[in-house]
Amino acid sequence: MRQTTKSKPLAVFDLDGTLAETGHRQHFLERQPRDWRGFFGALHRDPPLDEGVRLLLEAAATCEIVYLTGRPERCRRDTADWLTRQRLPEGRLLMRGDADRRPARTIKLEALRGLDRGRELRMLVDDDELVCDAAERAGFRVVRARWASTSQLPSTALRDAQEREGRT
Repeated sequence: MRQTTKSKPLAVFDLDGTLAETGHRQHFLERQPRDWRGFFGALHRDPPLDEGVRLLLEAAATCEIVYLTGRPERCRRDTADWLTRQRLPEGRLLMRGDADRRPARTIKLEALRGLDRGRELRMLVDDDELVCDAAERAGFRVVRARWASTSQLPSTALRDAQEREGRT
């Protein structure tokens, strides 16, 4: 018997630092004030992270894919275009509201709880340790995306932006 999309388990993937390498645009966040327009404006040049893509393609064979990102809603078109250019599987794209400045761990945990209603959530794949910790405490299976090279790891400015400024 063939599974329908509605009965497939969910696999939830973060983008920045998990599927997309952001090191080339982190310099926009190291100045004051932070250049958010420049940071998000350069996302179309993000190279894919091979290990994240491999895991995504593997999961897509048996799961419905959901992309869960802290990027603001205004980046939807650029983000969807990036996913298409990378030939990644189709999936729901959940993004932060443009005015939502809550920490990534808060908005992502809220989204996971909404997705979990009546569905098996097989895994969350994310590089943000605070998001991963919160998801594990809530009982979700987490795969920590630790495959970025040292030059691609989130800068202090990016980690600060994720936690304190609620921007990505």
